[in-house]
Amino acid sequence: VQLQASGGGLVQTGGSLRLSCAASVSGYSFDNYGLGWFRQAPGKEREFVSAISLSGSDTYYADSLSDRFTVARGNAKDTVYLQMNSLKPEDTGVYYCAAVWGRPGSSSRGYDFWGQGTQVTVSS
Repeated sequence: VQLQASGGGLVQTGGSLRLSCAASVSGYSFDNYGLGWFRQAPGKEREFVSAISLSGSDTYYADSLSDRFTVARGNAKDTVYLQMNSLKPEDTGVYYCAAVWGRPGSSSRGYDFWGQGTQVTVSS
């Protein structure tokens, strides 16, 4: 599985960004994978942001993010989006998408495949 995250950038407080994670899978359908989003701020550990199930019907969020962030799978199921609204400076960091065979969780240790990350910077 190869994952390519994109859509990061510089935005002012209160702005929005939509991140995308495009997956390519050799020999299997991406429908079998759950996907998660994590972020890592400078000097901090990587933390869970959101996850979405194989079918896209189950979504999971870190506390306090569900009112601002929305995760969804594209129609073709091989792309996952993270819509981020009302961004705050504390949302700054590198955002990673990750994939796991089966149900996704909130621990980064549960994921088998990782994208390269996309930088999100929110200015105050």
